[in-house]
Amino acid sequence: MPARLILVRHGETAWSESGQHTGRTDIPLTDAGRAMARALGKRLQKAPWRGLPDAQVFTSPLSRARETAELAGFGARAVDRPELMEWDYGRYEGRTGADIRRTDHPGWLIWRDGVPGGEKLSEVAARCDAFLAGLKDDHGTPHPETTTMHCADRDVVLFAHGHLLRILAARWLGQAPEYAQRLKLGTAALSVLSWEYGLPAIEIWNDHSHLDTITG
Repeated sequence: MPARLILVRHGETAWSESGQHTGRTDIPLTDAGRAMARALGKRLQKAPWRGLPDAQVFTSPLSRARETAELAGFGARAVDRPELMEWDYGRYEGRTGADIRRTDHPGWLIWRDGVPGGEKLSEVAARCDAFLAGLKDDHGTPHPETTTMHCADRDVVLFAHGHLLRILAARWLGQAPEYAQRLKLGTAALSVLSWEYGLPAIEIWNDHSHLDTITG
C-alpha cells in the first residue's frame, strides 16, 4: 500500500458554490476555483512537499478535477482513473439538498436515503474499494489488473470530488461508507491519509490554509 494518500478536492465551480449536486455534469472551474488550484500548487511546491517528485498522481477524468491537477502543477503526471469520478446523483443531479427536501423528500439525507436513478452509496464505496485494492494487494505485490500502478511505499496524490473522497477516506479507515457523512470537505482542500502503528489513519483533513493567500 502507499506510504500516504494525498487527497485534493477540486476547486470551486458554479454549482459547488450554489450547493447543487454535481455528479457527472462536466462543469468547469470558476475563476475563483482556478485561483484556488494555483494556490494549492504553490503550497505543494514548498517544504515539506517540495512538489512530491516521487508520487504517483491520479485524477478523476471530469474536467473540474483534471483542471485542478493541471493548475496545481501535476497535470503532466496525472493519470485519469474512472473510479475517481463523483457519485452519479441520477435525478437529483444539479439540485440542492434544500430544494429536494422542500419538494421531493422531506428530511432527505443522501447518506441514508440515496438518489433516485443514480448510484447507490454501496456502489460508490465499491469503486473506492476497487481503487484502493488496485494500488497494491495485502502482500505488497502488484494487483493483477493494475500492474502499472506500482505504488507500494510511495505517496499517491488524488484529484477528485467531495463525496467520492469522503467515501474513499471512510473506506481507508475500514469504516462503513455512511461514516463519510462525518468528514466535511471543502473545495480545493488538502487531506492526507497515512498510517499510525500499522493501522490506516487520518494525518490531515480538510486543510485549506493555502487559500488564505487569495481570500485573506
